[in-house]
Order: sequence, then structure tokens, then C-alpha cells
Amino acid sequence: MRVQLALNVEDLDASIDFYEKMFDTPVLKRRDGYANFAIENPPLKLVLFETPGAGGSLNHLGVEVEEKSQVSDAEQRIASAGVATSGIDDTICCYAEKTETWVEGPDNRWEWYVKTGDADVLENVILSTTAPSPGCCE
Repeated sequence: MRVQLALNVEDLDASIDFYEKMFDTPVLKRRDGYANFAIENPPLKLVLFETPGAGGSLNHLGVEVEEKSQVSDAEQRIASAGVATSGIDDTICCYAEKTETWVEGPDNRWEWYVKTGDADVLENVILSTTAPSPGCCE
């Protein structure tokens, strides 16, 4: 399990260069307007969205887990505590197939997910810092 930090950046190339140096880790996946890193130390999934005009802002936070059952367990635990979730969905987003649930916190959106495969499309993405409701990689 590791925390995911999804950032909006002005210049994807400059940001990739910076984070490769900062974490001494090469970019794992790079697509048009999108990149991600699987950083081992500290355990972090870093996702970058090239979003002109919104660079330097938080896109969303997440928790990447290893199994679908962990998504279900987290969703049940969070919902049982009285916090609304989006429910569990199998979806394609961020160039990946995923099983996920979303939680809208007081200040930030959180995604609990497991990657189940690769995809060739970004899909279901709103590159905004003020999206009204949670959804894949919004």
C-alpha cells in the first residue's frame, strides 16, 4: 500500500525532470499530458497532469493497494464510519484499468484503488482543481 499524490503541473517535461532528480527514480509511465512515478523510498505513487493555468495545485490524493479486496474493505470501513463514498467501480482512467472508490474530504478528494491492467487512453479525466464530485482522476 502507498499514498498517491496527483498534481497539476504547468510544464510536464520540466516536472518529470525535477521529480526524477528529486526521488532518484525514472518516470514509470509517460503519455500526452500525463506521467506517473512508482517511488520506492518513500513509498509514493506520484501522478502528474499537465494542466496549463492550474500548475502547482493538487489534483487529488489516493491510496494505491495491491488487491481488489483492499478497496472493498476500505470502502466498507469508510462508509460504516458515516462518510459517503462513490461506491466501488471498475473503470478505465489515467491510462489504467482500475477498481476504485472515491471519498470527498472536507478539502480534498481521495481515491482508494487497485490497478488491474494497462489502458491506451486517459479516459474519465477532468483536469480541474474544483470538480464538483469525485470521479476517476478528476
